[in-house]
Amino acid sequence: MKVVVASTEEQERHIDELVEQLYTEIFPRFFPDKEIRYLKGQKVLKPQESDQMYNGTLKDAFHIISSLQAVIAVLDHIDNCKDEKEYQEMFDRNSNNLNEYGYFFPLSFSQFKEAESQEGEFSQFIKPANSLII
Repeated sequence: MKVVVASTEEQERHIDELVEQLYTEIFPRFFPDKEIRYLKGQKVLKPQESDQMYNGTLKDAFHIISSLQAVIAVLDHIDNCKDEKEYQEMFDRNSNNLNEYGYFFPLSFSQFKEAESQEGEFSQFIKPANSLII
């Protein structure tokens, strides 16, 4: 008999927050809105029912959270990385981990590295600075 501890609501919410952070803070820096809409349509970073390995356990949630955080950290510093090979290995390891848990992530390190900067461009996906309309 094996005892398995279920993930907490906070962990599940944190996973959703990290995915949202990728869509609202990271992707708009690298891709135009048209590509981000395509990624959403392809259900990137949404659990795939058919090959889902994530069973809602505490351990699985921890692995998904740490992989999402690592991908975000790599992409945050992709422009000024000193050892590109090390960053790419970290990115690949964590994106593979996400795919193993059923979080579809088909993007490669080179797609981000070679992407034309979207800094300063308006995007519908960027979180507004406030929620008041003036």
